[in-house]
Amino acid sequence: MTTQLRQERHSVSDLKIHLVCVIKYRRSILTAESLSVIEKSFAEVARKMNFKILEFNGESDHIHALIEFPPKLSVSQMVNALKGVSSRRYGQAGFKKPYGKDALWSLSYFTSTV
Repeated sequence: MTTQLRQERHSVSDLKIHLVCVIKYRRSILTAESLSVIEKSFAEVARKMNFKILEFNGESDHIHALIEFPPKLSVSQMVNALKGVSSRRYGQAGFKKPYGKDALWSLSYFTSTV
């Protein structure tokens, strides 16, 4: 088994997390088309913040992502950026948010090291 290591100027790392984000009020509103919009927004954020989305999947009321990231980023920084941008892009694409609210995501999230 070969492991891809992230080599930065002063560090070598292999940090991965499993992230689960839940739709506000656990509403079943996600479709294949809306999941595609969220996945593209996650990829955009990852590119700008220098981390990688290794896997992405979702169901009607939540998403899963496997993320590889550098030690200089905190999990909360990444999650805030991912949830904020994806919620905005979701609305811009014309999809309705739960109960007409401004937020797509619940404030909470689950993450586990891999």
